[in-house]
Amino acid sequence: MSLLDIMHAATVIPVIAIDDPKDAVPLAEALVAGGIRVLEVTLRTAHGLEAIRAMASVPGAIIGVGTLTQGDEFAAARDAGAVFGVSPGLTPSLINAARNSGLPLLPGVMTPSEVMVAREHGFRQLKLFPAVPAGGVGMLNAIAGPLPDVTFCPTGGISIETAPQFLACKNVACVGGSWLTPKEAIRTGNWEHITHLARAAAALHAE
Repeated sequence: MSLLDIMHAATVIPVIAIDDPKDAVPLAEALVAGGIRVLEVTLRTAHGLEAIRAMASVPGAIIGVGTLTQGDEFAAARDAGAVFGVSPGLTPSLINAARNSGLPLLPGVMTPSEVMVAREHGFRQLKLFPAVPAGGVGMLNAIAGPLPDVTFCPTGGISIETAPQFLACKNVACVGGSWLTPKEAIRTGNWEHITHLARAAAALHAE
């Protein structure tokens, strides 16, 4: 499955931070039950790799690793079961690690120059991050003219209310968001609520 296929399989990719490993599987099951299959598990907590390993066993789930900032994280995430990676930016060491590990990378960019540098290194699928501070829909529409062969997953500051505006951009395949996994719902094990949020996200359309 290519990175572009993964992006097109997801209206919204939830950005997930796991504080307690026991929450990993029921959270993934709740999201998949609601129609959200592509899950980005970040390395922002100490349990990121453990959560990836657990979630990879959930039928229908497509697990990615987020917040990749160092080259040595790629192989460990791949071995844990991640099938794609996401980074907040792009550095020479991340480029090398992506190539050596074989883990498809969705790197973060914020400016046209960063888009062009990523493009020069063969990356055509990018994460606009942080999307709203970077210019949001206006930035994406402006970039589409001179750089029409790049597809984005904007992430950062997007809500269920604003997501359709981003999805309407011709160079956007999906959006990233943290609203699908509220900490309180995870802490209390309210998986039904998370499935409800997932259903609403999966039903979003461009407007």
